[in-house]
Amino acid sequence: MKKICVITMVRNDEFNLAKWVEYYGRELGKENLYIYFDGTDQVIPDFCDGCHAELRPRNPGMVVKSEKIRLGFLSEKAAELMKSGYDIVIGTDADEYLVVDPKLEKGLAEYLSSLNIKSSVSGLGVDLGQNLNEEGVIDGTIPYFEQRRYGYLCSRYTKPSVIAAPVMWGSGFHRIKGHNFHIDPNLFLIHTGSIDLKMIEDRMKDNDLISTGRLKHIQKRAKTIFVISQAKKIRQWDGTVGKVRWVQQHIRPVNAWNKPWNPVSKVVVRIPDRFVGLL
Repeated sequence: MKKICVITMVRNDEFNLAKWVEYYGRELGKENLYIYFDGTDQVIPDFCDGCHAELRPRNPGMVVKSEKIRLGFLSEKAAELMKSGYDIVIGTDADEYLVVDPKLEKGLAEYLSSLNIKSSVSGLGVDLGQNLNEEGVIDGTIPYFEQRRYGYLCSRYTKPSVIAAPVMWGSGFHRIKGHNFHIDPNLFLIHTGSIDLKMIEDRMKDNDLISTGRLKHIQKRAKTIFVISQAKKIRQWDGTVGKVRWVQQHIRPVNAWNKPWNPVSKVVVRIPDRFVGLL
């Protein structure tokens, strides 16, 4: 087995971080979780016991500048972790979960250890959202896939999260500077920032987020909920994800060749029963 760790940076997001620690702690061991809190005004929660958790000075500036600083810092930390002995580093936000298709019956560490990764690998992006027609307010004590069964296959979340060599991530982990990307057929990056409309509405009133220009970013999350709730066609997962993966792998934006693109209409799928229990 290869030595694998995961890193993130978080601010004022204990709800998502608790699930993040629970999931990656189970898959990789809490001793391989590296959490950097953006601001010395933050408090490290008790559930981070056993992880490498550290307060650092808050990233200055509005969202574009602070994101550049954040990903520069995390890229440097990933390189340091590899130098210290890690074979693979996973970089995600606190609301993102890299999962292996349960049909393989393999855990994340086992599956990643079997791959020959040159620089990076991506999971197909799945924006997990609330279907307002049938799904209520999220309950953090109940597994997510028991409460949310629809996903928007969004190229925005097909990120090069897994690296096996020092690289420089772009803002939000959306690309690696100077490198191509490869989407693995059995990996998915589940984004949970759109799982609850009430939660999004509350965050839109957060002065801390608004003061750094993040309001539009939060508003985009509500869009996913409406895409899912108003979808005229819900597609079956098997048979759809492979086609979308091919499109994202082979069709690129003209001005961003190292990012995936999904030029087709918004594709909404139902999450298969085999995923229940993963998150």
